Amino acid sequence: MMSVDEISPKMLELGKKAKEAARKLATISEKEKNRALLAMADALEKHSKRIIEENSKDLENGRSQGISKALMDRLLLNEARIKEMAQGLRDVAKLKDPVGEVIEGWKRPNGLMIYKVRVPIGVIAMIYEARPNVTVDAAGLCLKSGNAVILRGSSIAFNSNSILTEIISEAAESSGIPAGAIQQVPDTSRKSAEELMRMVGYVDCLIPRGGADLIKTVVQNAKVPTIETGVGNDHIYVDKSADFEKAYRIVINAKCQRPGVCNAAETMLVHREIASDFLPRMLEMLKENGVTIYGCEETKRIVPWVEEATEKDWETEYLDLKIAVKVVKDVDEAIDHISKYGTLHTEAIITEDYTVAQKFVSEVDASLVLVNASTRFNDGGQFGFGAEIGISTQKLHARGPMALRELTTYKYIAYGNGQVRE
Repeated sequence: MMSVDEISPKMLELGKKAKEAARKLATISEKEKNRALLAMADALEKHSKRIIEENSKDLENGRSQGISKALMDRLLLNEARIKEMAQGLRDVAKLKDPVGEVIEGWKRPNGLMIYKVRVPIGVIAMIYEARPNVTVDAAGLCLKSGNAVILRGSSIAFNSNSILTEIISEAAESSGIPAGAIQQVPDTSRKSAEELMRMVGYVDCLIPRGGADLIKTVVQNAKVPTIETGVGNDHIYVDKSADFEKAYRIVINAKCQRPGVCNAAETMLVHREIASDFLPRMLEMLKENGVTIYGCEETKRIVPWVEEATEKDWETEYLDLKIAVKVVKDVDEAIDHISKYGTLHTEAIITEDYTVAQKFVSEVDASLVLVNASTRFNDGGQFGFGAEIGISTQKLHARGPMALRELTTYKYIAYGNGQVRE
């Protein structure tokens, strides 16, 4: 365990409160947790004016710092988004509580009964960037799965995160949830983040959620167990058998609906046999939606006005109204490109050929592979999970949208009748 001398008093207090709350949360009934979630949802809507006032301070700071339109969109809270967050909590309340589920059980020849039972992880810590909705989603999912949560957002969203944490934690405690179950790190200093990464014995799992630099920093420096989430350099491959009208709708949605999120498409790959027919209208539609297009040499030959793509474009998660376009000779070249530049997040194919679709889903390595659907569906809410705490791009314990079950572990329980080992 990290020495007490190496942790500041404020962080040590957070850790102690969270650890004690987690011990109590593990025994709280599903009914009690659901009551708290509904109270949290009501409180968000009741105090929406206060939330918007605090969020306006963050938006003003963001404008003064010149952050991108995509990040400003991530940061924005309004009545509609507050209602969405509240509804997310209500949706989580409707879901089955995973805690206590008997995963499997068996009887040994000596009569010993062994059960594998789902239990909370304990204390979850989150380090995340300008997404205040993450504050509510994480708190709700952690509470329902019996975990305490320590939240550490970015400076750009500090006012929004603070008011959200205050409102939902007060509502939860008023409903009988132990104090310390939902806490926010009281500053956004680098020191507090570093301490959170090293709080062995207090934090059971740390989840970073944000851009590549944040995730890399946490994974490389954390001393507590981490789950790597979502840098999304996501691709859409348009096969030679694709339905053009279907492809137009999917690509526009995947790139333009919310370009600043990790499940937005960043590269479009197009089969050479249809490129001359498909690309002119497709790229014009993207341009009309404000998208800057970076094309390979063959793309520029077909549509001369696009900007020239460089090697950097193939590996970039733009999080903006920008897309890279490459013409490929077939599905094998598309898969090779994705294997080289993809981030194991979300990949999609548009095709009417079943054999090609099956080849793509079998050979492409990602947390979600889609056929004839937008990459924007890699999302806990869209999966029916109520919300998500992040999209895991690793392969151990959790992969894809992380919700209630992914925030649990298990333990074995054995019942005997006096057995001893010989």
